[in-house]
Order: sequence, then C-alpha cells, then structure tokens
Amino acid sequence: MAGNRKGASRISELANGIVDPVIARRAGISTALLSSWDDIAGADFADCTRPEKIAWPRRDYAGQDAGYRPGVLTIACEGARALFLNHAQGELIARINGFFGYPAIGQIRIVQKPVSNSNANRPRLRRLDAVEEKRLARMTEGIESDNLKRAIERLGRGVLARKKK
Repeated sequence: MAGNRKGASRISELANGIVDPVIARRAGISTALLSSWDDIAGADFADCTRPEKIAWPRRDYAGQDAGYRPGVLTIACEGARALFLNHAQGELIARINGFFGYPAIGQIRIVQKPVSNSNANRPRLRRLDAVEEKRLARMTEGIESDNLKRAIERLGRGVLARKKK
C-alpha cells in the first residue's frame, strides 16, 4: 500500500480485482463473502464450515417467468457438525441474505468434508474483561452500520486482547 502516490492502490484491492472474476465465474462466490464468512456463520460454525459455490438457476427455457430466483449455496462442513448446521439453515440463510442485502440464497446444500482452517495458526486471544468490554462498547456506540460496527468491534477485541495487562 502506498500513501498518497498517484495511481497507487492496496495489494488486497488488486488481488480482489483479479481473483473475484475467477471465483465468481467458477463458483459464483465473491471474495467479500469468503472474507466475511466467519461473521456470517457465527461462532458456532465459523471453524467447521466454508462456502464452496453458489448455483444460480438457469433461465433459458421457454415458459419460465422472467423474475428473480435465489440461488443454492453449497457449504462444506466437517463431520457431525453438518447435522447442527442443517437445523440452523434458516438462520444462516437470513444472515447470508442480510450480507448481500437482498434474498440471494433460497437454499443451502451441505457437503460433509474436511475444511481447511486458515485460522488454525492464529494465536488464541484472551477474553476481554468487563471494563474492556464497556470501553469497546463506548467507542462503537455511535456507529449506525451494523456491519461496520461488528468489524470495528472485532478489530478492537483483537487489539485489546493482545495488550498486556
């Protein structure tokens, strides 16, 4: 990333610009969905699931209405947790559609398989105490956007949890 140089941009922006079309063409998924998956899936399923592809319905035969139809999201899930994910499908679909801002997903297809977890190498952060939680809540109380507020809270937790007491 370069400061104020003309024409400079972040590496992540360049990478997303290259990777997004490839992923979208092959799997129908954007890097935004992949990078936000931990928040969307929640604490119960972030460590054992991964979105794999979105299958959008075809509209190329005669007699089909021209209206929008939601897609089917295929999610890889490890072992027995797939049963719990199956029961939480409705809530997960609502979270995904909230992320997209429209009813993009109408159904989830669960595939049982190992999920490589890039978070496995991250150090475990300690839990914040009550004083730190209140401090973080005060810092984010004026933020109107729920997504932005969650992202800043996640960042704040990471920073505060790493500080030595």
